[in-house]
Amino acid sequence: MKQVISSSGAPAAIGPYSQAIRVGDMLFTSGVIPVDPATGNIPDGSAAQAQQAFTNLTHLIEDAGGKMENVVKTTVFIKEMNDFGAINEVYAKFFPEPYPARSCVEVARLPKDVMLEIEAIVEM
Repeated sequence: MKQVISSSGAPAAIGPYSQAIRVGDMLFTSGVIPVDPATGNIPDGSAAQAQQAFTNLTHLIEDAGGKMENVVKTTVFIKEMNDFGAINEVYAKFFPEPYPARSCVEVARLPKDVMLEIEAIVEM
């Protein structure tokens, strides 16, 4: 049975989807972008956007009862592969070892023209 998860610590859905869905002991998040949920502002620069996106993701996971250390897989969508290094530095601060499996894909465009989006699968 699936359970809809939502968090005020992450941006509200901007379409017909849930912020996350829990099925049994697994949590599947939708893509999380770097929008400050309190103000709607988007920070400047890839590192600042990564910080906001991973903070939003942390709130979503923790509000669902999970922990960042239990993330087993992430997919990071980035607008510019040249920003990979800066984003990777921020990423490493949010995920403890052993690091989750990860895919990183350069895309042409993301919602609200942000520089990255991240989704995660979490063992609860």
